[in-house]
Amino acid sequence: MVGIVIVSHSKLLAEGVIDLVRMTSKKVKIAAAGGLENGEYGTSYDLINKAIDEVYSEDGAIIFVDLGSSIMTSEMVIEDRNNPKIVLSKADLVNGAFAASIYAENNATLEEIISKVE
Repeated sequence: MVGIVIVSHSKLLAEGVIDLVRMTSKKVKIAAAGGLENGEYGTSYDLINKAIDEVYSEDGAIIFVDLGSSIMTSEMVIEDRNNPKIVLSKADLVNGAFAASIYAENNATLEEIISKVE
């Protein structure tokens, strides 16, 4: 099953998206990388990497982001990992993650999910 990573400048926002997704998707692996390690606002390369590790399977992982540096930091993580099965979605954070989780739970492939949510 494709895993999902939520990257936000806010820990509370990232966890809130996961809470919303859990209304309909109970089995999908989803992890938050919100804020910095010290709890302040920002994005963390290490937290994104850790979240990917938590959800990744041979089916892949999709990253959803909020804005600005969350995009750039996620792109750096993806580039460093050099794995075509880890992708950054261009879809809206909430709508994209919500839809992707439903597709993932119904065993859609990484490519199918990306094409449907974007």
